[in-house]
Amino acid sequence: MHTTSPLHITIATRESRLAMWQAKHVQACLQALGHTVTLLGMTTRGDQILDRSLSKVGGKGLFVKELEVAMDNGQADLAVHSLKDVPMNLPEGFELACVMTREDPHDAWVSPVADDIADLPQGSVVGTSSLRRVALLQERLSAMGRTDVRIEPLRGNLDTRLAKLDSGAYAAIVLAAAGLKRLELPQRIRRIFSHAEMLPAAGQGALGIEIKSDRADLRAALAPLVDMPTWLRVAAERAVSRAMGGSCSVPLAAHARWQAGNVLQLDAAWGDVDLALPVLRASCSAPIDTLAQAEALGLAAAQGLQDLGAKPLV
Repeated sequence: MHTTSPLHITIATRESRLAMWQAKHVQACLQALGHTVTLLGMTTRGDQILDRSLSKVGGKGLFVKELEVAMDNGQADLAVHSLKDVPMNLPEGFELACVMTREDPHDAWVSPVADDIADLPQGSVVGTSSLRRVALLQERLSAMGRTDVRIEPLRGNLDTRLAKLDSGAYAAIVLAAAGLKRLELPQRIRRIFSHAEMLPAAGQGALGIEIKSDRADLRAALAPLVDMPTWLRVAAERAVSRAMGGSCSVPLAAHARWQAGNVLQLDAAWGDVDLALPVLRASCSAPIDTLAQAEALGLAAAQGLQDLGAKPLV
């Protein structure tokens, strides 16, 4: 049992159903450790701007900025994020204090009409807001000679995206399996892509908790929630992204998984911004015991991509 004194903690969270699920999950974990925890629901710019792709309006940081302001002015103590939405470099004075056990990191195919990409009716429209998914879907469609299928933008929270699918605007959409499982919607998943078919985004399926760097009390309170095997995986993935200037304006995938013992296998994929060039891929593996080693593995994978001609976004 950890001996940190009980704290009164306020969690800043977006108000989407998935964000609230994540915040309540952390709330329950901290309450089980004896802390008093309240939630502060907030609407972020990322939640408000739904008519343009994230890459056009400022990227992933749009989902975390307001939460950081709330921590900065003392309204909140910590913020719970889907790690794939967290910018690779946090603002001065903030840190990632905890990464929790990972849910399924893969992408899910959600469709009322097709078991898989190959089964799409002629002229179908597939929805996704992620350049990574667009690049990987295009690659698979090209390999099948399916020039008839269009990929169209799809923004909004999980329920909004599912409603757009159900309205008939799309034949299929691609979502993170983790969100569907957390919201108890596994029946919506037609199939889950393997990492070989659709390499996940850095940090996908993992929850990260952000605090102000000067809050040693919170760091100690969060220590029991840390899942180090997950943190090492996502540290390697995020290092690839950081080295490649990863944001949502570049199609970039990075996925690490444990092999025998402490060997971490890291796969990365990069596409150009205009989606005109073939997707480039690099893989590497090494024994990993520390976050520094995990980040070094990520840098090696990024270097592998650059050696093939991938250009970091400056």
